[in-house]
Amino acid sequence: MSIIEQNWEDIKESIRDEYEIMKVAYKIWLEPLQYYKEEGKKVYVRVPKKELLEYVQKNYKKFFDETLSTLMQEKYKVEFVVDEDMDQEVAETVSSSFESNLIQKYRFDNFVVGSNNSLAHSAALHVAENPGKDFNPLFIYGGSGLGKTHLMTAIGHYIMENSKLRVLYVTSEEFTNEVINSIRNGNTAAMAELRDKYRNIDVLLVDDIQFIIGKVQTQEEFFHTFNTLQNNNKAVIITSDKHPSHMKDLEERFRTRFLSGLLVDIQPPVYETRMAILKKFAETNKKFLPDQIIDYIASNIKSNVRELEGAFNKVYAEGMLKNNNNINDISLDQAKEILKDSISKDKPTIISPQYILEMVADYYHIDTDDITSKKRNADIVLPRQVFMYLCREMTDVTLAHVATILDKKDHSTIIHGCNKIDEEIKINNQLKESIEAIKNRIYSQ
Repeated sequence: MSIIEQNWEDIKESIRDEYEIMKVAYKIWLEPLQYYKEEGKKVYVRVPKKELLEYVQKNYKKFFDETLSTLMQEKYKVEFVVDEDMDQEVAETVSSSFESNLIQKYRFDNFVVGSNNSLAHSAALHVAENPGKDFNPLFIYGGSGLGKTHLMTAIGHYIMENSKLRVLYVTSEEFTNEVINSIRNGNTAAMAELRDKYRNIDVLLVDDIQFIIGKVQTQEEFFHTFNTLQNNNKAVIITSDKHPSHMKDLEERFRTRFLSGLLVDIQPPVYETRMAILKKFAETNKKFLPDQIIDYIASNIKSNVRELEGAFNKVYAEGMLKNNNNINDISLDQAKEILKDSISKDKPTIISPQYILEMVADYYHIDTDDITSKKRNADIVLPRQVFMYLCREMTDVTLAHVATILDKKDHSTIIHGCNKIDEEIKINNQLKESIEAIKNRIYSQ
């Protein structure tokens, strides 16, 4: 009997204590895990149900890896497998997903498409079907929690399920740490291993690229990795919180390469999409909340998908506790009380013209100075009129004050601009959706 097998129960309890895992979580997720076998420095652990595999793998793998490595005083890794009766197909899927670092739950079939992300979704599907051939790199950008990682990971899963291509997902933080560790080892073999890992794959997915900015050695390694993959027609998919043009301190050599592919953004979801997201989340997780409560969450949580799902889970969990595990008895008033710290009606957001100016400029990928300038070209005039319109709709400032911001002699130009947008949104759905998206960004501040 190996040391790990002999001390298996103590190892699990050590993880519980070290990482402060709650008693209920330990009983549900960790207690059922059983030692299976060892192959070299890899330990296989049985998961009793296929349904538990994804959650355990995502949330507890790191804890087991670190604890086993500490115990054995050398690097060990754990791999979770479904219990003895799992078939070979499941085993291969688990192994493949582990090697690629893909998050299991993020797939195209559970990504909710709305006006805020339809272009990004279409581009992602195209790249998944034609990796390395078109739109290379694919650069997906937008605020935190809007679905960039979901969409990127869905591409990876689709490619793996429909080809034999090698896919690797990594966050920029993980990539940076690997570069640092290779440098720390101080030998050419470590760096050669790093380069071999990232430059001999078919699809590279890099999440939150903005975090490599300013890290000289990491940038250098990524630059050459990017060039190697692109020159060999390998697919590169990148996410960021900003458009490359708005990433301060980004080296020009990166900016030009990012701009050479297809750039698509994801906006905060509109009300209808938020409702669809919550209902899909409920269906996927087999949780129920009354429609009026889902409507309340969708109407008041506007910033991102993560906060929507967090609010749903909070209401569901506390609602079950307050109603003796009968969620059907939860009332709207109870839900409002549960979410009172997340949805504050007593602290209205102060929206300034300057903030609107920044949000409009960011949405249209121009500078704020362009909007306040004397330029008359069409790609500046429309954002300027949208700015006028939103100032009238969302603030209490006078039109004369808006005229001052735009260096206009009087407010007649502002009235004209607002009227122009009023008429246009009656017949132009795309403009109407754009204004709604900008409003959502503003409200989520």
